[in-house]
Amino acid sequence: MDPRRSDPRPELRLVLAVSLDGRLAPAEGGAAQLGGVADRAVLEEALAWADAVLVGAETLRRHGSTCLIHNPGLLEARRSQGRRAQPIAIAVSRSGSFPDALPFFRQPLERWLLQAAPRPPAAPAEGFERHLPLEGWGKALAALAALGQRRIAVLGGAQLAAALAAEDLLDELQLTVCPRLLGGPHGWLPPDAWVAPEARTGWRLVEHRALPGEELLLRWRRPGVQGVTS
Repeated sequence: MDPRRSDPRPELRLVLAVSLDGRLAPAEGGAAQLGGVADRAVLEEALAWADAVLVGAETLRRHGSTCLIHNPGLLEARRSQGRRAQPIAIAVSRSGSFPDALPFFRQPLERWLLQAAPRPPAAPAEGFERHLPLEGWGKALAALAALGQRRIAVLGGAQLAAALAAEDLLDELQLTVCPRLLGGPHGWLPPDAWVAPEARTGWRLVEHRALPGEELLLRWRRPGVQGVTS
């Protein structure tokens, strides 16, 4: 439970690789593929921590799949704790429509759909084991917590990060800064993003780690968030 709020909700950690100028994608758009081997390793550490991941629909369509844990030690640790090998992948979408050919639907994990627009009760969310309504983030996160998802890694994109920052729902930022300059408008928060006043300051640096390949891992947490570490 988040100590800053009376209602239980999962802990949310935003996990991204960004350029030196804070961009997710090159100026012309498309996937930047920023992180190297070292970033992949710390990403898998975050996935091993998480019960579930949130990924925006456009990010999922652009990349075709979500991230998986491949590190044998991390997989064994999860199994020894009685947890599933991979965190649940929760796609966030207005339409709930994805190409059937996406590799995402063949990945060895459980898929849930968090959908903003109402769906006819008789229409199944094909390819997803569970379909949940997004009728406000507070209600949706409380529902996820009630279903056992206490630790959630947010994997982007920028619109999803902005929606959570606007409601002061991000507890931790895990950013791998990569040695590239991209320019353009595609920051990890959109140029017109509105951030809740409570979320604008007070972040505490809890880890900084130089990584191979000239990358730098930075983790900040909000004050008062104790976190779940096991």
